[in-house]
Amino acid sequence: MSVPATPRVWSAVPQLPAQRATIYQVKTVLIVDDHPSFRGMARALLESEGFDVVGEAADGASAIEAANELRPDVILLDVHLPDLDGFEVAATLASNGKACAVVMTSSHDAHDFGKLVEQSGARGFIAKADLSGAALSALLV
Repeated sequence: MSVPATPRVWSAVPQLPAQRATIYQVKTVLIVDDHPSFRGMARALLESEGFDVVGEAADGASAIEAANELRPDVILLDVHLPDLDGFEVAATLASNGKACAVVMTSSHDAHDFGKLVEQSGARGFIAKADLSGAALSALLV
């Protein structure tokens, strides 16, 4: 019998081993991605795992507006957007003092972005292929 692969989750915030095992509580999520199919898949997946998806946005400007209006606990933010890149959006939200956790995502690997994720003020990174409620929760504790 094979053991399921552990999702690749990169965190900008150091975590103690006990924190990784913490069960997540329901969190409100804003999904930001320019691909409707990914937004739909991410919404279905996260809602099935107990998250409350309160909104979606297809570009950086809409993401900032939605974050200000909806005040989600978490923003799942694509790195590549048609107007602003996700790093600019994360930095803008951080400079505005918004009290939400930003988690970057991309179809690329975290190593492709070097220190940009950490420098953006994001909580961490999850590759799109590895998205799950458990992976997202691991970055929120």
